[in-house]
Amino acid sequence: MNEVSAQSRRSRLSGHSVGIPPRHIDFNFAPNTPRYFFANNATATLFFAMLSGFFPPGERYFMESVRHFRERITDERLRAAIAGFMGQEAIHGREHDLFNAMLAARGFDMDTPDRIVKVALNLLGKLPPSTRLAATAFMEHFTALLAEQLLTDEAFQAKADEELITLWQWHALEELEHKSVAYDVYETIGNSQAERAVAVLSSLVVLVPMLGITWIWMVYKDGQFGHLKDNMTGLNLLLGRRGFVTRILPRLPEFLDKRFHPRQHDTEVIERFWRDALFGSGGTLQTRYRNREAA
Repeated sequence: MNEVSAQSRRSRLSGHSVGIPPRHIDFNFAPNTPRYFFANNATATLFFAMLSGFFPPGERYFMESVRHFRERITDERLRAAIAGFMGQEAIHGREHDLFNAMLAARGFDMDTPDRIVKVALNLLGKLPPSTRLAATAFMEHFTALLAEQLLTDEAFQAKADEELITLWQWHALEELEHKSVAYDVYETIGNSQAERAVAVLSSLVVLVPMLGITWIWMVYKDGQFGHLKDNMTGLNLLLGRRGFVTRILPRLPEFLDKRFHPRQHDTEVIERFWRDALFGSGGTLQTRYRNREAA
């Protein structure tokens, strides 16, 4: 009887039931959206275009890293969280593919970030499976920091196109919702502080140069390299003393702390606020998602 009850309960658990609901959103990328959709600045806009180009292959790498160990997970709630994580990441990849196609149609070189990130992930794919999972957990830590910054930085939001910012807000909310899943799987299969250090070093050595090279190339291809006012303004917005990226860098080493866990830094208030702002009554995306039970 107990076994039947456990099986029945497992069948009822889903990503939605553990707070990680995959939401099917219909985004409309209007043809009159500004070409430089962040601060009307080419350099900064191309940074976010580059990130978007990296996302679909990256999401698939994350999913495969977790999927490799899924059958070893017996905890019902974690299995449900994995299902929610997989669903959210798959939809993120799909929507950024559509967004990237729109950017490509406007003349942005979106083939280069796609090719470069695949080379980088192929290199990281040579790591042992557990180290790949640790690398995924580290990159999820990074994306959660980016997500929190995006959702709490009102000055950043004010500089972005109102239509396109909703894509990033939705993505950021879901990054916070599932930020601990890869790490929880890693803890289950055997958490090693030394292996985490190897994963961090490998990720930074492979990805940071490729990010920089790709960004510079995209700025060059767009004809903006050497336009000093635009270049300096964009660099300051992102990497200046109070830049969007600069402010999260001091928190990256948290991942190496012996007692680290993603949920030690509580973002539930932020998550609740944005679930309501996006999907509550009158929310920005309230009429655009197809599986309304997910929200």
